[in-house]
Amino acid sequence: MNERPDAKALFADGREIDAALAKAVREALLEHKRAGNPIAVWENGRVVWIPPEEIVVDDEETMPPQTPSGS
Repeated sequence: MNERPDAKALFADGREIDAALAKAVREALLEHKRAGNPIAVWENGRVVWIPPEEIVVDDEETMPPQTPSGS
């Protein structure tokens, strides 16, 4: 049987959560770009629309930098 990770430990460390969020953002950016849809970003106190041809997506999935807990 597959054991579920301890939620408190996941939140205390945070790296797996950060990695999951980074993956989800990358997938959403790719989906918008492929569909030809712009994205909205917050820049200098205002909403800015980025056209699909200007959406930058990392070539590879990367893990966020790992830092010790409590840093």
